[in-house]
Amino acid sequence: MTDKRALRAAARATRDAFVAAGAPALPCPREFVALLAPGLVVASYAPVGSEADPCELEAAAVAAGCRLALPHVVDRATPIRFLAWAAEHALSEGPFGLRQPVGTLPSLVPDIVLTPLVAFDAALNRVGQGAGHYDRAFATYPAARRIGIAWSVQQLDSITPDPWDAPLDAIVTERGWLAKAAR
Repeated sequence: MTDKRALRAAARATRDAFVAAGAPALPCPREFVALLAPGLVVASYAPVGSEADPCELEAAAVAAGCRLALPHVVDRATPIRFLAWAAEHALSEGPFGLRQPVGTLPSLVPDIVLTPLVAFDAALNRVGQGAGHYDRAFATYPAARRIGIAWSVQQLDSITPDPWDAPLDAIVTERGWLAKAAR
């Protein structure tokens, strides 16, 4: 399937059906915990709709002494910023149905970016929402580890990446950790 609009619609429908049928919670794989260290910044996200919830990974990051950040989106064209966040901070309504920190919180540079996605393949290519926010963030923070968060049903046989698409370093699904060799 090469039409990304159709691919996104089909992948979202599959994801929605999986969650409606009672998707399990995502585990926190030991491979993820091994990446954590006090002071690291882990950028997470507040799930929208049937996106997989990274709450177990956030909890592990906090337990390891990491700082959390969440994306703050202004509009389609403006790059996302990762803003400092803690569980006691309220989230505000953002564009595209997002829940995000208020824009006055400080920006942080992420060491690990937990990335929601629409689809992925075994080569760790990803299809996102289509606005390019995470692609631009990956270009801005090339040293950050890119970890996709998804349900196993979102895996496709293959995805043809666009020239600006950065592959992920790993993906966490309800089945565990999928990774490639270290970069």
